Amino acid sequence: MPAIDTAPVQDPEREGTPAAQPQLTTDYSGYSVVGARHPWRWVGTVIVAGIAAAILYSLFTNPRWEWDVVAQWFTAESILRGLGETLKLTAIAGTLGFVLGFVLALMRLSSSPLFSSVSWTFSWIFRSTPLLVQLLLWYNLGYLYDKISLGIPFTSVTFFEVQTTTLISQFAAAVLGLTLNQAAYSAEIIRGGILSVDQGQLEAAAALGIPKWRRSTRIVLPQAMRAILPTAFNEIIGLVKGTSIVYVLAYSELFYTVQVIYNRTQQVLPLLLVATIWYIVITSVLSIAQYYIERHYSRGALRTLPLTPWQKVRRFASTHAPRKESHEPAKSNR
Repeated sequence: MPAIDTAPVQDPEREGTPAAQPQLTTDYSGYSVVGARHPWRWVGTVIVAGIAAAILYSLFTNPRWEWDVVAQWFTAESILRGLGETLKLTAIAGTLGFVLGFVLALMRLSSSPLFSSVSWTFSWIFRSTPLLVQLLLWYNLGYLYDKISLGIPFTSVTFFEVQTTTLISQFAAAVLGLTLNQAAYSAEIIRGGILSVDQGQLEAAAALGIPKWRRSTRIVLPQAMRAILPTAFNEIIGLVKGTSIVYVLAYSELFYTVQVIYNRTQQVLPLLLVATIWYIVITSVLSIAQYYIERHYSRGALRTLPLTPWQKVRRFASTHAPRKESHEPAKSNR
């Protein structure tokens, strides 16, 4: 039975005089805390775990996956060279694409009708045509222009001239196609991030006399990055996988290298698995980088930063660690 405290209560209007009615206080120390039950959550967990176990069992017991062939080619020299070319294309096209996209975004936000129109037209053209068509067009640019020259426009003065077929190699066509296509999408991502910043903050900063460049770097950019980063990393991850399309140029990136090998060995599925696993590794590394960069820019927007994976592991271990029982006698409350 819960204890009832019948101590008299002082009347707030008449100090020192006990009230006629005793105050009833319930002692809840004898009650046990019962956690909420979630039966359907456990049912769903069992079903999902069963499906996952069945898939893993099929992967590792079906001999037609030929995991020994996958292990043989996974770190082969030709595969690693193709992987290096994929990473090189991703780094160059991603960097140049976002730099050009940033310039196009500023042009689109400019009050100049010419800048805004050029930026909109660029994004419209390159987002309206397939990447495959763009790559083939750049690779066959020599059919349209025999020579590419640099000089004073509308005059015969020329400073530099080169054959188009010499300048536009397989690598150059791949970089041009991927960069310009990436810039068209990056411009819209960056423009949307900049527009997401409340204009009232800029007006307040201008009223305080803060220089325009400082308003852009210290107020607009950190807040815009919170909106830009998730979509920007999705674009980079898409670019990693999009590099596989340059196989049409016979450029020796990862997917083209895998194709050459399985056309010779007829081991199609194992070598496709090699490419798949490498793409998963690259995108996993990018996803980890995305998590930490987004966590950095979430400061100021969240009261408490999300835990890192290592912090989650430590918290789980400390929560579920066995506790040492205390053998000291319990102190009496009496």
